[in-house]
Amino acid sequence: QVQLVESGGGLVQPGESLRLSCAASGFSFRDYEMYWYRQAPEKERERVAGISRFGDVLNFVNSEKGRFAASRDNDQNTVYLQMNNLKVEDTAVYYCYVGGGLSRWGQGTQVTVSS
Repeated sequence: QVQLVESGGGLVQPGESLRLSCAASGFSFRDYEMYWYRQAPEKERERVAGISRFGDVLNFVNSEKGRFAASRDNDQNTVYLQMNNLKVEDTAVYYCYVGGGLSRWGQGTQVTVSS
């Protein structure tokens, strides 16, 4: 059974950093691109970062370039999202996602940026 479990969210102040983790199981993790999305209240879900099977970083939100980056550990079946210089507008639920025919979401982890 394909399963994605995010962790690492929390309450931080503007300018701080946070690293999210997504533990994957039930599929051949190293064979799939992985993505991070976020959804803020009353907004559509948007894709913020991704990473290829080989570890190439894929960024999708121009404003996050240089602040957000995905990484992965294929031995640990885990994908990470490093977020630096966080802003209030980064407040959202963050999800990891695997496509490629599996099309599965994690349950999400809340990130709140507030002073």
